[in-house]
Amino acid sequence: MVASIFEGRMPQLIVFDLDYTLWPLWIDTHVTGPLRRDGDELNRIVDRYDEEIAMYQDVPSILRRLQRTPNVKLALASRTHAPGLARRALELLLIPPLENDVGEPIAAKKFFHYEEIYPGSKLKHFKSLHHTTKIPYEEMLFFDDEPRNREVESLGVTFTLVKNGLTLNVFESGINQWRKLHPINPQSSDS
Repeated sequence: MVASIFEGRMPQLIVFDLDYTLWPLWIDTHVTGPLRRDGDELNRIVDRYDEEIAMYQDVPSILRRLQRTPNVKLALASRTHAPGLARRALELLLIPPLENDVGEPIAAKKFFHYEEIYPGSKLKHFKSLHHTTKIPYEEMLFFDDEPRNREVESLGVTFTLVKNGLTLNVFESGINQWRKLHPINPQSSDS
């Protein structure tokens, strides 16, 4: 079931919020720089006071599987007031290879093709992503923990509310929701 959700029609751009979507904290209020890796641990760094920063359990495998999914780009859209800390955390957090895969850990930052990390409305983030990528809003899927950010639906973006962090089940639900809203046109598949 897990692998099958990554097969079939996918949005061209999948966008993630950071705080309480990919990791369980607000980077601008719960974290004090500098950040550092604690030994050889993957997907775990600490701040000045040894407070842990790590992505939710399913996030690394979701990112790794999306990396293998053709024609899908990934982006971040965060309204944090600490964009520098967010970017530093993404540089330091290492994503391990999938189970039974050979390969090196990769910095989380390298999974994302585009970043909109600054204070402001998610409408502004998505208008910028649309302008930069030229990807239609209908080909975008957004995962975020704040219901107010559902406002991006006014642009045509599919929004999935994340409660208690991004999980494989939430991801699958978002993909299924997007597919239901944007089914393949049967006439276009005949040509």
